[in-house]
Amino acid sequence: MIKKNKIGKLGPQIGCIGYGAMGLEGYYGASEDSQSVETIRYALDSGLNMLDTADAYGNGHNETLIATALKGRREQAFIATKFGIVFDENESGTEVATGWGFSLKINGTPAYAHKMLENSLRRLETESIDLWYAHYLDPAVPIEETVGAMAEAVHSGKVRYLGLSNVTAEQVRRAHAVHPITAVQFEYSLWRREAESTLLPTLRELGIALVAWSPLGGGFLTGTVKELEKDDFRQNNPRYAGGNLAKNSERFAPVLRMAAEIGITPAQLALAWLLGQGDDIFPIPGTRKAQRIDENSLAAGIRLTEKQMALLDSLARPGLAEGATLLKQ
Repeated sequence: MIKKNKIGKLGPQIGCIGYGAMGLEGYYGASEDSQSVETIRYALDSGLNMLDTADAYGNGHNETLIATALKGRREQAFIATKFGIVFDENESGTEVATGWGFSLKINGTPAYAHKMLENSLRRLETESIDLWYAHYLDPAVPIEETVGAMAEAVHSGKVRYLGLSNVTAEQVRRAHAVHPITAVQFEYSLWRREAESTLLPTLRELGIALVAWSPLGGGFLTGTVKELEKDDFRQNNPRYAGGNLAKNSERFAPVLRMAAEIGITPAQLALAWLLGQGDDIFPIPGTRKAQRIDENSLAAGIRLTEKQMALLDSLARPGLAEGATLLKQ
């Protein structure tokens, strides 16, 4: 079992590494439901009890997988889900560019938030959600209105803690003034370090945890991705597109060599580096395989020395990765 850390100033103690369930929806290759349920249960058994999902993953299907996996053991899990991405063509929303070659329709109105909350509660088969995020902010709706609606869900007992995803430091301050924010989810890894500039310092000032999505760079930092299948979701990622995968493989080769010299896997090195940034950082790597959960769990027990951390800072300096990203800090 991995160690537990307190999530946010007001949150409970949960596993220092969580489990990201998005990959169970076929974004990185085919997945089968019964195996997915067993993988979720294995993650829970391993102490990765923050199960991260969203109503957008599989258009709700991912939440039903979580519900199936948690039958008879709901109290063991810390469920985190999100709302805001619109798939129903009959629902309104604001088009937001992703930087991945497509846009998303986002709805942050109070009415939509309340409606999506009820849908998530039903699919998750639970009376309350532990951590409820706004997946992306709707540019057409003041953040105060969106978070105000989310706060109503806390007051009614349908949600325990609030979170934001893919936001700026300034947006966090505005939201936190309406209702305490427990966690902010943002891409953070050895090849994506923008959060360190203004977001992370702001979160620490306010007592908010950072939940690091894609902590292994969408698999890049495992050192196993050499090429992608045509239907792989990562084909849209600028850091994989064109010749960037080859360029980044060359640039990050010293990181892989460092892992080999230490005697751990590249994925374990990447996760240990994140955990070494502070107890307020919660990586949520995803996988479809139980053995990868074992590998990730072992990273929680790795303590990199100050010298090793400094070397990694140098080898994977901010801005090293080739390929633009939409989310800026």
